[in-house]
Amino acid sequence: MREAVIVEAVRTPIGRRGGALSAVHPVDLSAHVLDQILKRTGIEPDAVDDVLWGCVTQLGDQSGNVGRFAALAAGWPEHIPGVTINRACGSSQQAVEFAAMGVMSGRYELVIAGGVETMSRVPLGATRAVGFPYGPGMSSRYPDATFEQGPGAEMMAQRWGLSRRRLDDFALASHHKAAAATDAGAFDTQLAPLDSAPRLLADEGIRRDTSAEKLAGLATAFQDGGVVTAGNASQISDGAAAVMVTTPDHARKLGLTPTARLHTGVAVGADPVSVLTGPIPATTKLLSRSGVALDEIGAYEVNEAFATVPLAWLAETGADEKRLNPLGGAIAVGHPLGASGAILMTRLIHHMRANGLSYGLETMCEAGGTANATLLELIA
Repeated sequence: MREAVIVEAVRTPIGRRGGALSAVHPVDLSAHVLDQILKRTGIEPDAVDDVLWGCVTQLGDQSGNVGRFAALAAGWPEHIPGVTINRACGSSQQAVEFAAMGVMSGRYELVIAGGVETMSRVPLGATRAVGFPYGPGMSSRYPDATFEQGPGAEMMAQRWGLSRRRLDDFALASHHKAAAATDAGAFDTQLAPLDSAPRLLADEGIRRDTSAEKLAGLATAFQDGGVVTAGNASQISDGAAAVMVTTPDHARKLGLTPTARLHTGVAVGADPVSVLTGPIPATTKLLSRSGVALDEIGAYEVNEAFATVPLAWLAETGADEKRLNPLGGAIAVGHPLGASGAILMTRLIHHMRANGLSYGLETMCEAGGTANATLLELIA
């Protein structure tokens, strides 16, 4: 079977809610990274077989088909298709997985996968404002369940014995690592800033002035006497990212040099009530399928939807905490839902290349109790 490789990956800086990217339409934000990934690789739009684009809140400015509209907004020929994918927070990670499946099967030669979310313009949960999404069948199977992520994070904290102090310490470390990575230029090669006003040159959500005392002073968000706060959960954000996927042979034909191989990818279902535990079985399944041991992997990107998620993952897997989210995560830089999978993949690829890491793992919890996990192998 053919292999799937990644040639390039780019992302916007991540904007805060109501911040520098909030005035940019999500279609135009998407078009920007599509344009930038072609400029970096030097290929023409005609070389692209499809645009596979993650977006969660497909309402208002993000309704219709953002993936298709983005290609048109980028000025690409009308014959290039696009599709929009929703696997909740894992939407753009799933878009990359679908791209890999397509090129491996021979249905595609080259695909741009990625995603967008402009949460400033389309509020979180807006798609559930009308109607009842679960239906009587699911509701009867899980009586009295809310299927909400915040309470799910509290359930995880109780199950794994995660204290408020442990969550806050993890959150503080996320900000420190993201700030240090920014100052060291670790993100420079992956960022595609926009010429917007104000111009955003770095991730906007990093709070350099936060402290253990400030985090400890925040009220709990979901449960009286709980441990989850706005400070140890991900930020509401805006952003987009794009990943170019092809085969080694086709890359050579186009004069491109692959960076990483999409070694193995899986998706799993888990408990939809606690919602967030999926990365644990997803990692187990990924390691089993790949034949690669956890200690062979140089970096783990476990999305920081809540601090409880990577900490529970760490407790269950026994992974080396020093390799976990080495550049910080969504607590510090934000979580633009439909873009986050591709953003994490972009960060991981560039980190692997900069540090000569043979393998990198990405996994994300997703609404509905699902999770994706992807293993990347460095080529160049």
